[in-house]
Amino acid sequence: MKAMTQWVALMAGLLFGLGMMVSGMVDPHRVIGFLDVAGAWDPSLMFVMGGALAVFLPVYLLVIKKRSAPVCSEKFEVANNPLIDKRLVTGAALFGLGWGIAGICPGPAVTSTLGLNPSMLVFIVTMLVGMGIGTAIVKR
Repeated sequence: MKAMTQWVALMAGLLFGLGMMVSGMVDPHRVIGFLDVAGAWDPSLMFVMGGALAVFLPVYLLVIKKRSAPVCSEKFEVANNPLIDKRLVTGAALFGLGWGIAGICPGPAVTSTLGLNPSMLVFIVTMLVGMGIGTAIVKR
């Protein structure tokens, strides 16, 4: 079962990365243009997200929602902490600020490393450093 889970994860990741590259979601200029609703707004990513939802929603309603267990596990793993606390809000704000400033988030950044883009490699390194700092702060 573990080999199947890893295979499914690999295929899902490759498909996700390919979709981001084809749609232009790995281009920081396009992402910043999408986020710039008060300036030169680029709505193209809205159509990418709409297209993704148009494909996913029927599959979710007809196949996924009806399942009592996931394909590669015994049960669904659901976060059971409904608390919206300072830590969650701070993390979300930092993520959003970083995304807005850099025009990229971790998924597209990892996908962009295949092109050996130096700025994406710097982003990945600084993201990992930031994650390390965050982990150290939380452990205190």
